[in-house]
Amino acid sequence: MSYKGSAQRLHKRNISDKTCERFKIYRDGDLLRFYYHNSNGQPIGAKIRTTNKSFSYEGETDGSFFGQHLWKGHGKQIVITEGELDAATYAELLPTWDVVSLPSGAAGAKKAVQKNFEFLQGYDSIILWFDNDEPGQDAAKAAASVLPPGKVFIARIEAYKDLSEAWQANDRAAIDKAFYEKKAYRPDGIVEGKSLLELVTTPNPPNDHDYPFQGLQDKLHGIRYGELVTITAGSGIGKSSFCRELATSLLQTGERVGYLALEESNRRTALGLMSSAVGKSLHLGEPTRDELVEAFDHTLVNWNLYLFDGFGSYDPDVIYNRIEYLASGLDCRIIFLDHLSILLSGLDGDERRMIDSTMTRLRSLVERTGIALFLVSHLRRATGDKNHEEGARVTLGQLRGSAAIAQLSDSVIGLERDQQSDQAGGVTTVRVLKNRYSGETGVACALTYNLENCKFEESEIESEFDPATDF
Repeated sequence: MSYKGSAQRLHKRNISDKTCERFKIYRDGDLLRFYYHNSNGQPIGAKIRTTNKSFSYEGETDGSFFGQHLWKGHGKQIVITEGELDAATYAELLPTWDVVSLPSGAAGAKKAVQKNFEFLQGYDSIILWFDNDEPGQDAAKAAASVLPPGKVFIARIEAYKDLSEAWQANDRAAIDKAFYEKKAYRPDGIVEGKSLLELVTTPNPPNDHDYPFQGLQDKLHGIRYGELVTITAGSGIGKSSFCRELATSLLQTGERVGYLALEESNRRTALGLMSSAVGKSLHLGEPTRDELVEAFDHTLVNWNLYLFDGFGSYDPDVIYNRIEYLASGLDCRIIFLDHLSILLSGLDGDERRMIDSTMTRLRSLVERTGIALFLVSHLRRATGDKNHEEGARVTLGQLRGSAAIAQLSDSVIGLERDQQSDQAGGVTTVRVLKNRYSGETGVACALTYNLENCKFEESEIESEFDPATDF
C-alpha cells in the first residue's frame, strides 16, 4: 500500500507536522488518513476520517494498535489511547514515551488488547487513557481485566472528553494532573456475605465437560474450569497418549485447547491427536499424503487447537508467558502441559524448591485466568521389589520432588500398567489419588490401549482381592 497525501500541521488540534509525519497522519484533500503498519513498518491499511467525522477503512488490517510499529515492545510504560489523535497528542507532549491507540475504538478495546497481548507484556506499566465517558471507562475496565494484574493503570481527564480536547484548550495542567493521578486497576474482590443470595441459590452446572471414560467421570464428576489436574505415572506407561485422548475429546466438542508438549515435536503431537480422532495410527508406517490430508481436513482444520513451538527452549518464564497468552489472548479454556520435569530441566538449584515455586505460579495462573490445566508429572522410583514400569501401585507420596504437586492440584490421576505384560497393549488401571471436588478416590476404571485405532478402550474394573471376605 502506498501513502496518499502529506503530513501537515493540524492547527485546531495543536499537533505539529513533525508528529503527523512520525505517525503517518496524512491530509489528502478533505480527508485525514491514519496509516496502520505491519511489524516491519510497512503500511497495510488506513483509517479515513472525513470533515463531518465519518470513518471508513481501506486496505488490510492485522489488528495491531495504531503506532505500534514505532516501538520495540518493551520499556518502563506504554499509554493506550482510544483514538489516533489522542495518541498523536500525547506524542506531541512527550515524544520519547511509547503511545498507541485502539484500532477500532472503545467497542473493540478488549479484543485489541487480547490480540496484542504479547506486545504489551514487555512493559512494566500499561496506562489506559480512554475517553471520559461511560463507554470509554467501561472499555478501560474490560481491557484491564485481560492484562496482568499490578501492571495496569487507568487515567482520565475529569473536565474534558479526551486528551485531544484538553490539549486544544491548552490545558496542560489538566493533562499532567490526570497522568499523575492515574489509578492502579484492581478488580473488585471483596463482597459482603449478605449480598450473595442469588449467587448461592443459582444452580451451577456439575461440570464444564465430561471425561471420555465413564469410570473417571463417576469419580471426578467432570472437568471444571479453574481446576488444576495432575496426571502421573511411571516412564512409558502412556501419560501422553492419555492426555491426547482427553484433548481430542474436548476438541471435538468445539473447545479451545492449548497443548504444550515439551518432550515431542508439534508434528508428533498433531499426528497423535489426529490419530486418536480418526482411529488410525498416522504416526506409524507410511500413510500417503492423501490419507494425511483427509485426516487433517477432518481434525485440525475444524479444531480450535494451539500448540507451542519453543525451538528446544524450556525457560519456565517463557512457558508461563505462553500459557497466559493462550488463556487471555486466545481464550483457550483448557490447556495441557506435558510435562513438569522437563520444564525444570534447564534450571540449577534445589529440585524441591523449584517445584514448589513452579506449582505456586501455575496454581496462581489457573486461579487468575480461570482455565482448566492438565499437568503431567513424573514419579519417584518405587522403593519395593516392583517398580512402576511393572505395574506398581501409584501413591501421592511418590510424586517426584515436592509435596506441592499434590497440595496445589485439585485432582491427581495415577496410571498403572505392567509394560512387560503379555497382553497386547496391556491393561492400565486409572486411579484417582486426590479429588478436592467430592473426595471420592480409588480405582476409577481400567483401560486397554488399542494400537490399531490409537484409542483407549474402557473395561470393567476387577475387584481387588480382600482376604477377609473372599475366602
